Amino acid sequence: MRTRKTERENRVCEYCSEPITGRSDKRFCSDYCRNSKHNEEHKDGSNYMRKVNNILRRNRRILMRLNPNGKAKVMGATLMEEGFNFAYYTNVYETKKGGRYHFCYDQGYIKLEDGWYALVERQSYVK
Repeated sequence: MRTRKTERENRVCEYCSEPITGRSDKRFCSDYCRNSKHNEEHKDGSNYMRKVNNILRRNRRILMRLNPNGKAKVMGATLMEEGFNFAYYTNVYETKKGGRYHFCYDQGYIKLEDGWYALVERQSYVK
């Protein structure tokens, strides 16, 4: 028959297999091991999210650089030359007239005629 003390003495970290001391329900020897195990188990999803977030951040930086005063007009070719990726945005705002602004966080754009785009900064009334 095992005693509680023997069971506690034989506990090892789920990540590095080092002995664990402390609470009886503890699974890892340190925060480092706990975080490392979590990151290892979730790295596939994290890599995809990291890639998408990097694209969104790049899109936002491009819009901010081309729109320093809150409103601007640029050619779509200029956006593409800068590396803008039109497939990635955080949300869409539809106007009452049916126009669609695509936003990368607080920076947005709407397609105009002849390859032009209007760049805007999100206003407080836009949700």
